[in-house]
Amino acid sequence: MIIGIDVSKASLDVATRPSNEEVRVANDEPGCRDLISLLKPLSPKLIVLEATGGLENLVTGMLVAEGFPVVVVNPRQVRDFAKATGKLAKTDRIDAKIIAHFGEAIKPEPRAFKDEDSQALTALMTRRRQIIDMITAEKNRLGSSHESVKKDIKETINWLESRLKDIENDLSKAISENVVWQEKSKILTTCKGIGPVSSTTVLGSLPELGTLNRREITALVGVCPYNRDSGKMRGKRTIFGGRANVRAVLYMATLTAIRFNPPIKEFYDRLTKAGKLHKVAMVACMRKLLTVLNAMIKTMTPWNPKSEQPA
Repeated sequence: MIIGIDVSKASLDVATRPSNEEVRVANDEPGCRDLISLLKPLSPKLIVLEATGGLENLVTGMLVAEGFPVVVVNPRQVRDFAKATGKLAKTDRIDAKIIAHFGEAIKPEPRAFKDEDSQALTALMTRRRQIIDMITAEKNRLGSSHESVKKDIKETINWLESRLKDIENDLSKAISENVVWQEKSKILTTCKGIGPVSSTTVLGSLPELGTLNRREITALVGVCPYNRDSGKMRGKRTIFGGRANVRAVLYMATLTAIRFNPPIKEFYDRLTKAGKLHKVAMVACMRKLLTVLNAMIKTMTPWNPKSEQPA
């Protein structure tokens, strides 16, 4: 039995494979409890949901807490699957059926769902990024604005900067109160290029770090280049998908690492001297840095620049 759940703000549309049964419940705690009661006798092999900007968190968390095998997939994958199977119509009921069919055909592997602390940490990191974006936007407006509104913009910038400090304090407190995160953060920050923001983002948004091999973790983040070949044509290898927030932080960490982290700097210099473009060399260094971080957490050992970290 495979279950597909289409999540909206108000409701959950549920479809089963191969029995093709359908049900709709409310997307709230009573509705989720009703859904759990319906699913328990079925003993589903897999429950598939789409990532919907956080609307799926409640039902996913409650299903995981009950021990159901749950996987949250990228909506693009499901939409591409629907197109490939010729299903172009789109309603909540149809989407639930397509998600169930996707789960039956593709069999995505369930991963450990982030616990409540990890979700809170991710939310704080997201809010930090939003505030930084707002500060940048206000500073950009300041230069071209009329004198009559400049005072208001400056006050807004000052308020946003004070909120940013509060968020960063909350992040530090969240890390310090979690013994496991604190130990992992200490290990990660021994690697030159990885600072408090980088380590916090990785801890909150990449809980799989240290549990996967190097190929799996680089594909998960989206720094694994994919082939574009057909017949005699050899296209450019490009990265695609993955966790954009982790990749963005990893890029900034790599910029620092190619200056101050000797093994990463040596690797970057070797690639550029061989004629590789800057962006190509950067992605390769990001992949190498991520592989090293993965090995450090897997073995719980600090960064050792004199020896290659195991993958």
